[in-house]
Amino acid sequence: MKDEHIIAMLDGSPLGAMSEGELAAAGAHAENCSECARALEAARVSSLMLKSRAAEGFEPSPFFQTRVLAALRERQAAAVEFWSLGRLWKSAGVLFSTMAATTAALAALTFIAPQQSSQDVATNNRPYTAEDVILGQSNQSDDQMSYGQVINTLYATDDSTER
Repeated sequence: MKDEHIIAMLDGSPLGAMSEGELAAAGAHAENCSECARALEAARVSSLMLKSRAAEGFEPSPFFQTRVLAALRERQAAAVEFWSLGRLWKSAGVLFSTMAATTAALAALTFIAPQQSSQDVATNNRPYTAEDVILGQSNQSDDQMSYGQVINTLYATDDSTER
């Protein structure tokens, strides 16, 4: 162990976890190497400090529990607020998809239904006469006079009334 330094061994495992043989070999090497002697002494001091610190009892301040509980309440409130926003966005998504489906249905009715009704009119077997189109007599009842009858009545000559 005279050629190898013990620093790597001290860094690899804690001093308390080493066996008696490893500690004796490290001590023998530290007697001949000043650098390893400093490392071994630092490891012993840090081990003692850790043991003494672990043995000490720790009492939190009287307001520690109050502060911890307040922090927990704040986190819970933030979580509840987050979930309520999540529900809001979820319901908005349902509303948006419903509106999109309604718009698509209205667009289909607007562009497809009128084409079908114009085709139905074109295939209708009722012929239109020129008189129906020009004078609009197809919608008149039997009690009404047509435009042609009114004109003939107004401009009738005496010869035509005597017949």
